[in-house]
Amino acid sequence: MRLLDLKNREVELPSKLDSDFLESKATIHPRPLLQRSHWQSLNGLWKFAFDDEGKCVQSSDLSQWSHHIEVPFAPESTKSGIGDLGFHPNCWYEREFETPTGGGRLLLHFGAVDYRARVWVNDQYIAEHEGGHTSFSLDITHALNDSGTTKVTVWAQDDPHDLAKPRGKQDWQLKPHSIWYPRTTGIWQTVWLEHVGASYLGHLRWIPDCERWEIGFEAGLAGNVPASGVQIKVKLSVDDLVLASDTYEVFNGEISRRIALGDPGIDDCRNELLWSPEKPTLIDAEIQLWYQDQLLDEVQSYTAMRTVSIQRDRFMLNGRPYYLRLVLDQGYWPDTLMTPPSDEALRRDVELVKAMGFNGVRKHQKIEDPRFLYWADVLGLLVWEEMPSAYRFTPKAVERMTREWTEVIKRDVSHPCIVAWVPFNESWGVPNLVETAAHRNYVLAMYHLTKTLDPTRPVIGNDGWESTNTDILAIHDYETKPERLAHRYRHDIKISDLFERSRPGGRILTLDNYPHQGQPVMLTEFGGIAYAPLDTPDADKAWGYERCFNISELEMKYAALLETVNDIELFSGFCYTQFTDTFQEANGLLYGDRTPKFPFEAIRAATLSGQGLCTPTSC
Repeated sequence: MRLLDLKNREVELPSKLDSDFLESKATIHPRPLLQRSHWQSLNGLWKFAFDDEGKCVQSSDLSQWSHHIEVPFAPESTKSGIGDLGFHPNCWYEREFETPTGGGRLLLHFGAVDYRARVWVNDQYIAEHEGGHTSFSLDITHALNDSGTTKVTVWAQDDPHDLAKPRGKQDWQLKPHSIWYPRTTGIWQTVWLEHVGASYLGHLRWIPDCERWEIGFEAGLAGNVPASGVQIKVKLSVDDLVLASDTYEVFNGEISRRIALGDPGIDDCRNELLWSPEKPTLIDAEIQLWYQDQLLDEVQSYTAMRTVSIQRDRFMLNGRPYYLRLVLDQGYWPDTLMTPPSDEALRRDVELVKAMGFNGVRKHQKIEDPRFLYWADVLGLLVWEEMPSAYRFTPKAVERMTREWTEVIKRDVSHPCIVAWVPFNESWGVPNLVETAAHRNYVLAMYHLTKTLDPTRPVIGNDGWESTNTDILAIHDYETKPERLAHRYRHDIKISDLFERSRPGGRILTLDNYPHQGQPVMLTEFGGIAYAPLDTPDADKAWGYERCFNISELEMKYAALLETVNDIELFSGFCYTQFTDTFQEANGLLYGDRTPKFPFEAIRAATLSGQGLCTPTSC
């Protein structure tokens, strides 16, 4: 199948992963921004048992290991080999493996375990972690023995009825209903081992600055760090062109430096180094940690020259107005739920989004696997990262979300593809935002916390309606008739009148004392057109904001709606609902297996229809 790209050159939509490209860009490393060569995946077959009554406090309390499970797939998924959709608040995992040889420290990494994980190694308790969407790492060196094998045991606790924890789209009812989906219990991202030295690089952060033509570099050391004499060497390059090669002294285990790049001069030369969806240039980074003449650690990373900002009523990419064409992406697969079936599947999703004419995704109610962000970085796709919601407002819910959101930002802040943070969606978790000061203060606090942790990106305080402080005023409007949308947001409308009215759900767009102050206005949920013929299985359960019974009707409605939205001058961008069908939600442009409901060429033509705004890539 052949498509036209934004520059009207013919490009071919790849049908499979290009193995040569993969080898040239990266191994399938679970942490793309901080890669070492000595690591080992622990994905595969583990022993598994449910403990519904919570009687066990250690694995020896189990009467038997009743199942085997394919990690990293959740037990609710068919791919796990279990496929049990019942309520299971406790489950246990265990695996033995040959202890990797080599000196230094051995780290055990978990991509994500939902919701609370306790870990033992060789029956020795190590630590616990709470938060179902973020990674954690444990130094297990002290628990190793001389047997040549190592045993890892994990107890995962995930109360299916707890609405005061960040859970996103995971249903609290036995069967998925409305816009909620099957639960994800326990391990659902990669488990892996890594050898490091006694002193090593614990974390990195990259902060590009196009205006000063430099890249901020921050690093924190871990392990037994010498008090003095430690240096970090940083080499930045694009292909064979070395942009910088510097050495810095490290004091107190941390470093923060600005790496000046040689100014290429005229814009044409600068533009060659800028990252954008149209030209996603990445800068390779080699970082070495030295103590006197001894190499302590060596990692591979990458960054990019890319800035995002808000200027009056426009979103800016690399200093120029950029019109956002996003699609809502739930990040689920039919057989594997929130876990991608493979790394190829993640890359394929990025390719498909771009093939349909979109330049970004709003990852809805999910913190995605870092490998998705890697492919978005490599292939050029903008990402709005959104925190999964809790559905009750309690002090514990506030504490949980604040801690986990902080971990999310720390993990993902260096990915060039991420261009916005979204801590709240549609007042979920703060249901009395209009009437209750504590709810408003919570949203305000999360907005300012996010801006404090990362002042380089826009923050959408509460996506959809009832906005307080926000950098983008995001509207959800599922009006099904294009002419009504065009009239509602017409060019001659008085903005103050628009924000005085209520929208879907009877919600106001901005709270009192938080009027629109000229920020960009975007339609960040609309469409939701379901295709569900009456003769298909479970047609009576199919859900959408509008329903079509034949494909030609769906194609016609999508084209009319997108042409209208693209032509509304008020909007600086949009996000269409949604990328794929997701369980009972039948409103995807693609089916759940990622096949299109109507031809890609037609989807792309409609997505790019109308006037919109230009998408320059110059700085």
